[in-house]
Amino acid sequence: MSKSTEKLMRYTLGVLLLLLAINAFGGGYYGIAGAKDIPTEWLEGSPFQNYFIPSLILFVGVGGSALVAAILVFRQHNVASKAAFICVLIVLVWLIVQVAIIGYVSWMQPTTAIVSFLILLLNWKLPKY
Repeated sequence: MSKSTEKLMRYTLGVLLLLLAINAFGGGYYGIAGAKDIPTEWLEGSPFQNYFIPSLILFVGVGGSALVAAILVFRQHNVASKAAFICVLIVLVWLIVQVAIIGYVSWMQPTTAIVSFLILLLNWKLPKY
């Protein structure tokens, strides 16, 4: 793989991770702030009375892992590949649990899954540091 191709792939991977982080931070903040206009009926049968705890998990777990992975990718740190892989696992577990609890409610769910698989593919194709 040429250096320019590798650089483009690494940049793309970092940007996708940043977009994932921004999305999770936005959704997490919205939920922590009360999730106005999102029905709490969706949470019936779940251990949650409101969206605060799930949103905190989204913000810290999903957003935090994506941001850390993005920084490590941009810095070409030797654990960047592992961090990106762990981030994808966290996102996919989040999505599976979310769909199990509230069902399919937004185009963002499959879009986030597709972005996660793109991250996984780029991460796999990039040479390890």
